[in-house]
Amino acid sequence: MLYLVGVLVIALGIALSIALHEIGHLLPAKLFKVRTTQYMVGFGPTLWSTRRGETEYGVKAVPLGGYVRMVGMFPPRPQDGGRLRAGSSNPFHQMIEQARADSLEEVRPEDHDRVFYRLPVWKRIIVMAGGPLMNLAISAVLVTLMLTMHGLPTVLTTVSSVSDCVVTGTEDTGCEGRPAAPARAAGLEVGDTVVAVNGTPVEDWGQATYLIQNSGERATFLVERDGARRTLTADLAETEGYLRAPDGTLVLDPDGDPVLGPVKFFGASGTFDYVPQPASEAPAVVGEMFTGTARIVLTLPQRLVDVAEAAFSSQERDPEGPMSVVGVGRVGGEIAQDGLTEGDTLVDRWWFLVSLIASLNMALFVFNLIPLLPLDGGHIVGALWEGVKKAFARVTGRPAPGPVDTAAALPVAYVVAVALLGMGVLLIYADIVKPIRLT
Repeated sequence: MLYLVGVLVIALGIALSIALHEIGHLLPAKLFKVRTTQYMVGFGPTLWSTRRGETEYGVKAVPLGGYVRMVGMFPPRPQDGGRLRAGSSNPFHQMIEQARADSLEEVRPEDHDRVFYRLPVWKRIIVMAGGPLMNLAISAVLVTLMLTMHGLPTVLTTVSSVSDCVVTGTEDTGCEGRPAAPARAAGLEVGDTVVAVNGTPVEDWGQATYLIQNSGERATFLVERDGARRTLTADLAETEGYLRAPDGTLVLDPDGDPVLGPVKFFGASGTFDYVPQPASEAPAVVGEMFTGTARIVLTLPQRLVDVAEAAFSSQERDPEGPMSVVGVGRVGGEIAQDGLTEGDTLVDRWWFLVSLIASLNMALFVFNLIPLLPLDGGHIVGALWEGVKKAFARVTGRPAPGPVDTAAALPVAYVVAVALLGMGVLLIYADIVKPIRLT
């Protein structure tokens, strides 16, 4: 039951995200008086629709996107004195002309000033950027709620376990013939709270680990036990471990993997918990999400090659790689059922689902800004190019050019659409036969 609930939460989150994305296009289009004939969530056959004024609102059978139909998306063919262009029998030219004809077929005489292509450049940019910006806003709001109401996963300085002996590597757990761990020899107990290391106050276990790793042969610890504070002294051991930065975070190599190196070993672990953060922390977290998502999008071709290799071999999937809606739903179900880590409560699982939906909206924001049709970024680039041409004409005293012929880019749009379809099929197959598991 919990698995099903998780899948349904993700499905509903995706549907609402798509619906709000399209509202991000619809509202400015109506504000700028563009005649909008349809607002649809999904593709394919219509399951339900209703008409309000000049716009039909509805839901279609395939919930993998949506659209707002605006009259006059493509301008008429540039005037050429009535002559047929060279290569007008080319199927690509025929495709372009048919798209222009279909676009202009809906234009009524009274729609002369209500077609999309006649909008000023800045208004067209607002209309087309409205969808992605809506996804960015959703992501930012969800992240802020998660940070302030639930918090970030943090390892606190309250001791949850004390090692029995010195461990000489990241995967070495045997204790036979080993000396006692420095923490145990110093008298540290489960439930103690480390207040300071070598006189430096610490707020989380990462900071404490950094100070321990960079201590000499001996370190002092101010700990609180049963309301009283005491000082413990430990003779540290030399071992190999993951290096920490001064703020307590792991040091990463250029590939994003933790860096191993010689460190001082203490032999204790902090307590994992979620700590609420001030709203002022949200912009930094949203920025990190954007950077990480942009990195994935920029390296998408190579990542898809990796997905294909994993899907058709024994190779493991990259847990930070792309997933289809099937994979995201599967992860949502597993998190709802089992939690991300041992001991996660239902509340923890719920907020992870919220963070997953926030990540999806960030992905929609970044992906839709790719400057290729049929994505929103393709229309934005077309409007920007028209603005540049008009500005150049004003500066040079030339006549203002007409609208940019975005219909001419339709062959590219169809290639991109086929590529997106192929990517979706590959990811769905990989998510079925070789799913990413975060639990």
